[in-house]
Amino acid sequence: MVDLSESGAVSPGHNRHGQGSGNNGKKTSKKSRTRRGKRGRRRRNKKNNRNNKTPPPYFPPEAEEGNIEYKLKLVNPTQYRFEHLATQLKWRLQEGRGEAVYQIGVEDNGLLVGLTEADMKASLKTLKRMAEKVGADITLLREREVDYDSDRNTRKIAEVLVRKVPDDQQFLDLRVAVLGNVDSGKSTLLGVLTQGELDNGRGRARLNLFRHLHEIQTGRTSSISFEILGFNSKGEVVNYSESRTAEEICESSSKMITFIDLAGHHKYLKTTIFGLTSYCPDFAMLVVSANTGIAGTTREHLGLAMALKVPIFIVVSKVDLCSRGTVERTVRQLERVLKQPGCNKVPMVVSNPDDAVTAAQQFTQSACITPIFTLSSVSGESLDLLKVFLNILPPLSNSKEQEELMQQLTEFQVDEIYSVPDVGTVVGGTLYSGVCREGERLVVGPTDEGRFLRLKVGSIQRNRSACRVLRAGQAATLALGSFDRSLLRKGMVMVSPKMNPTICCQFEAAIVLLFHAKTFRRGSQVTVHVGNVRQTATVECLHGKEELRTGERAVVRFRFIKHPEYLRLGAKLLFREGVTKGIGHVTRLSAAAGELIKM
Repeated sequence: MVDLSESGAVSPGHNRHGQGSGNNGKKTSKKSRTRRGKRGRRRRNKKNNRNNKTPPPYFPPEAEEGNIEYKLKLVNPTQYRFEHLATQLKWRLQEGRGEAVYQIGVEDNGLLVGLTEADMKASLKTLKRMAEKVGADITLLREREVDYDSDRNTRKIAEVLVRKVPDDQQFLDLRVAVLGNVDSGKSTLLGVLTQGELDNGRGRARLNLFRHLHEIQTGRTSSISFEILGFNSKGEVVNYSESRTAEEICESSSKMITFIDLAGHHKYLKTTIFGLTSYCPDFAMLVVSANTGIAGTTREHLGLAMALKVPIFIVVSKVDLCSRGTVERTVRQLERVLKQPGCNKVPMVVSNPDDAVTAAQQFTQSACITPIFTLSSVSGESLDLLKVFLNILPPLSNSKEQEELMQQLTEFQVDEIYSVPDVGTVVGGTLYSGVCREGERLVVGPTDEGRFLRLKVGSIQRNRSACRVLRAGQAATLALGSFDRSLLRKGMVMVSPKMNPTICCQFEAAIVLLFHAKTFRRGSQVTVHVGNVRQTATVECLHGKEELRTGERAVVRFRFIKHPEYLRLGAKLLFREGVTKGIGHVTRLSAAAGELIKM
């Protein structure tokens, strides 16, 4: 007979059925089998762990365009190689309008290889030399360990922000509209960010932001005000705590955040809508009070920003006034609203600096990401996370889009009109396209009769400091000297005489009716907002339909009731009247003479 015990097929003292030969064989068999089974599994797991490494993590492959560059390492490059690397950095800075992000320790295909401490130190030193050559500074955003490899040497990847040192006032300027219900803490938060001092719990920080006596008395914003927050080339905050004037802030900053403080009360809704449509904000910051949650105009402001396709992030303020449970309940309430079918957003709660960096980068890359911050303007809790986010937040448009706009003819939107002693008439607004210089001759209109008037641009100011050249996408004020202010109104445009601008009394738009108590039909009157244009218009006809109900779509012809306006084909449109609201875009313009210009 063959001794099965030597072959290992059956253990000693057991038969083929696992029965023990002794009285306690069955019991002994189960215990020994269990022990050996565990030991065998451990040995197999160790072997598998050695043979089957965790698959390496990846970034998306490097894009040829854009301001993100992957570098495996930058250790002791030759002079020729260094010159090539510096030229490459200059290109990335140009693509990011003065900002670039370098991922060190990453291959071009996105594989996270990582570097040893010595190689990482040498690579960062080389990157600093490259930045100095092109007139920039570097800031280490974060380092992460790459632990999928089995060797014992710790390998890391580094994420580095490279930012141009300010020169000739060409800093990166981002506009952020501040939305939220009345008494949610919008103006107080802006006061804390821009003045550099925490609030005392009774609204002291917001006093410098108010423009009218009744705003100081009630504590409620009724007009549109602008506040600036700067970041220098090293990523440090530049505000009024260290600088006395806006001009000093501009001179020291490589990046500027212009906050557009809008009204929260419902009776000032038309002012809030004008701020959103006219000032072309890049982003919107929705402020929600932790102790009241989603209340008042919060949902309406969220809907307006989404309708105008303005990327939005949320700040839950006043966390010092309530318990942690109340704050969490407000955050959960926001998450439910953002996930609803009408929003389809992915909320991302920011709780540490690493989250803030990730949120800033994903926010502009994906339209569905919505960062949520929880902070206090009194205790300063998590205020630094919002500053990290704003510092890294990249522009929505790249340099190529900017160049294309600058190649077009000059078009400046008139949003504000002032009379300044010893200067004369001054207009404020945004340059939509082209380039505007001091001394340039433009035409402004349309007047009530539909004409355009000639004028000359005197001086230009950006963020309250002198500027010689204004480029597309930048906001500024232009001095017009002795030009008669009574001939100007909000909603006009200043354009190049070569443009031959077309004005219209009627236009058609593809709309969707967001809400109406009854039906929307011919003869209805609504207030139409298109860019900086705000005027009452009458519905002339609905193509293919007699009437519209909530949620329905149609192509509608509108007629302005006062005077003709300058509109662009494809411009976003928002209309309202009481509780009636709708959105759409302009599809056709009807000139004053009745000629139709079709898109």
